[in-house]
Amino acid sequence: MTQTENFKILNKEIKPGKTKTVNLKIAKLHTMTDLKIPVIVSHSNQKGPVVLLSAGLHGDEFNGIEIVRQIIQKEINIPEIGTIICIPLVNVFGFVNQSREFPDGRDLNRVFPGSINGSLASQFAYHLMEHIVPLVDYVIDFHAGGRSRFNVPHVRIEEENLELKTMADAFQAPFLLYSKNIEGSFRSACDNLGVKYLLFEGGKSLEINKDVVLQAIYGTKRFLKHLGMLNEKHTEKAAERPMICIENSTWLRADFSGLFQSVVAAGDYVEENQTVAWITDPYGKVENPVLAPNSGYIINENQGAIVFQGDAIFNISTKLKLSDNEYMEE
Repeated sequence: MTQTENFKILNKEIKPGKTKTVNLKIAKLHTMTDLKIPVIVSHSNQKGPVVLLSAGLHGDEFNGIEIVRQIIQKEINIPEIGTIICIPLVNVFGFVNQSREFPDGRDLNRVFPGSINGSLASQFAYHLMEHIVPLVDYVIDFHAGGRSRFNVPHVRIEEENLELKTMADAFQAPFLLYSKNIEGSFRSACDNLGVKYLLFEGGKSLEINKDVVLQAIYGTKRFLKHLGMLNEKHTEKAAERPMICIENSTWLRADFSGLFQSVVAAGDYVEENQTVAWITDPYGKVENPVLAPNSGYIINENQGAIVFQGDAIFNISTKLKLSDNEYMEE
């Protein structure tokens, strides 16, 4: 159906068939320079859903920023129908400082839905929830693992939510992890508003990983195709294999401190008691093997060169979901 109405956002209007960058102004730097968050809005000539593609809630998670940047640069954000909103970088403060947190020390992804009179991070959360999220039907939010902790590309949803499972099936990441919403997260706040939210995780902080970026772009194109929004000049690439759904996983922690050398990679399937890494001393006297506690897929790999006793070094699946009523313990 032909679109005749302008799309209204942040006191601006975008005409059908046009793309426009508007700025979300929330605060000033200590130099009194206005801090602006560019919001790129592409409004189709045809009516349809509104999708938000966001990244950079944590300022050191460069993979997500690069994913949304490439989506814009390749004009994947120009929809066949509906409207696509792109926010490549939310936490500008963290990005400048190459830090996860805001200058007030708070994690933006733990203060939603925020408050107009709260901390700086809380005010950012408030403005997102007040001025952007109520306009959208779907959100795909791109994240990465912590420093030196590499996440295999995957999406996360709550179990028993059929609408989110449909989103995940359309995206077809290599893995799907079922996990509960965390209070104060962007994901939880969107859920409370009835906005359908898909969390993508891939790679680690302070890094741009080409494979992770490609997996996310391919998935986004498949999702937009599912909604009828993928521009006809783009084609979606089928997933290389069916998505593996993980019901539960467990953290494997270091029994010793020392130099750490992994011999497996995120995404690998390992067998129970398989050697997955070595922890050694610097002097050539001690070499301790790290054994897998169970068979399963490596979801997260610590890629640091040094670990301390008790550090999380691998996250390994313990239970797969084969279908709605069929599970497999590992």
